[in-house]
Amino acid sequence: MAAHVSNARTMDILVVEDEPQLASHVVRALERANHDVVHAADGPSAVETAGNRHFDLVVLDVNLPGFDGFEVLSRIRAAGLPPRVLMLTARSEIGDRVAGLKAGADDYLTKPFALEELLARVEALGRRGTPAEQSSVLHVGDLCLDAAKRRFTRGGERIDLSPREIEVLHIFMQEPGRTFSRDEICERIWEREHEYDTRTVEIFIMRLRKKIDRKDAPSIITTVRGVGYHLEAP
Repeated sequence: MAAHVSNARTMDILVVEDEPQLASHVVRALERANHDVVHAADGPSAVETAGNRHFDLVVLDVNLPGFDGFEVLSRIRAAGLPPRVLMLTARSEIGDRVAGLKAGADDYLTKPFALEELLARVEALGRRGTPAEQSSVLHVGDLCLDAAKRRFTRGGERIDLSPREIEVLHIFMQEPGRTFSRDEICERIWEREHEYDTRTVEIFIMRLRKKIDRKDAPSIITTVRGVGYHLEAP
């Protein structure tokens, strides 16, 4: 199936992947989507390349020659470099996904993946911009979340939320309309695998619905049966 090409923001992207065939497919798909793409095949060259040119996004594999993707991510962040980072992880390695997110990755994609999903994740990260470009205040319809001040309003009315409820809502409001699985929500919020199970997410979703939904309207957090949840603009 041909990769989807959209009118999303054009970005400078560094693809760090040592498997030649996969790297070639990813680079071509991103170039067809009108992005400017550079490829690096190992950890040291990835860090050097990232330091010599501005990139909006790094697509970063975990398993690399030289040193792994976590070390690449650590060095990029330690150097104060601003790009978004999308990590590529093995499907079975939940610990890798958690470690990547906690180390400063912005999203992850598990292998094997469809190129259409990769492009969708890239487009979503492009809409977020870099951390320097972002405001801590998010608006979706009549919802307003100031993550830094931990303040939430709907229609101008202040609604008190717990810190954890704000973290869950912040995930949805960064990418309204995108469906997040229970596992992904868990991995973005709880640091260690044994600290959560997916039932915890269900409890927080239920609590958020009670606090932020209007009695005369459908819930703004929609359940996608068998997949997860997404936020619809009121």
